[in-house]
Amino acid sequence: MVDLFLNRVLVENNWDQDKLNTEREIVGILENRITLLFFASATCQKCQEFLPLLNNFFKRLKDPAYIEYPKLLALIVISLDQSEEELEMILQKLHKKVLFLAFDDPYRQELRAMFEVKEVPTVVVLRPDGSVLMPNAVQDICNYGSECFRDWQESGELIERTFMLNEEFDNMNLRSVSDPVRRLKYKTEDDKRKKRWWKPWGKNKGEEDEENSGGWDAKKRERDWGTWRKK
Repeated sequence: MVDLFLNRVLVENNWDQDKLNTEREIVGILENRITLLFFASATCQKCQEFLPLLNNFFKRLKDPAYIEYPKLLALIVISLDQSEEELEMILQKLHKKVLFLAFDDPYRQELRAMFEVKEVPTVVVLRPDGSVLMPNAVQDICNYGSECFRDWQESGELIERTFMLNEEFDNMNLRSVSDPVRRLKYKTEDDKRKKRWWKPWGKNKGEEDEENSGGWDAKKRERDWGTWRKK
């Protein structure tokens, strides 16, 4: 999936419309993700009706206001409009984390031909390796909403890193997927060892010292009592 957009420029749908054009940025935003290519046109009535549903679908999977751990999903708008103003009409109705190709990027038409898009709206679902999972998921998104992502996730064999608190890849020192399980296992085993380390040896040192001290005092009292009786 990453290879499809390497050496390309993706633009974020935020206020500044930040451009992602380095390999590190493209890999960080697309690697190990289900990617949706949304082909649309602002002049298409069906696209206008579908936009609120797609935006709600995306928010419920990516926006921290709706979900604790954003899902491994990317949405890229591929405009088939005739003007930049028409593209803006689409972007205004979509979440700020959505990506898009600039209007003057000829790659838009290459992707249209590559995925044989015949109508709009079309949402092509891609696995992390770039293969097509669904040629058009518009109907599934309309019928099932965010629930259909679970099936895509299983079919796409995603590695879910829900223990990662920051999805922005500012810190690239990622832990392994099994790390939380291993840490929990080791913590449990450590607790068990702490509770039972002394059992094979009987009583612990504190208890032995206390008993030895008590036994010595008892013998001393008995000896003193015998000495007093003789007197």
